[in-house]
Amino acid sequence: MKEESALAPDSVYLRLGGEQAMHTLVDRFYALMDELPEAWSVRCLHPESLAGSADSLFKFLSGWFGGPPLYINERGHPRLRMRHAPYAIGIAQRDEWMLCMRQALAEQVRDPVLHATVLRAFGDMADHMVNTDGRSACAAAPAIY
Repeated sequence: MKEESALAPDSVYLRLGGEQAMHTLVDRFYALMDELPEAWSVRCLHPESLAGSADSLFKFLSGWFGGPPLYINERGHPRLRMRHAPYAIGIAQRDEWMLCMRQALAEQVRDPVLHATVLRAFGDMADHMVNTDGRSACAAAPAIY
């Protein structure tokens, strides 16, 4: 695993604050998903415990933002759409996911340029994940781990 000192100093990973900041962002994101009634349909795609989802997201974001490629080292290429294909992800779920991430980012990222850059990247990724035109996300869908 790369030490943080070996990473590009302008990486989004380091600009966000490194490993601890990634954990804080992910933990807050999933806390919001649990707390906000407006995030219900995206929350019900996940297992009761969000610990596994949080671990996977942390590892993915680490590499995606230019930090240590933890997810790739452990599980290979993320193949996000393929891994999420079994789950009905519509506009509502995309918007709910973004609601949680937008709020988590707003609470943590003070630099307006960095905030806009990261929010745009998350928005593009969330748009890419939509795989249905409106089927219920909770209708007997297995949970994402």
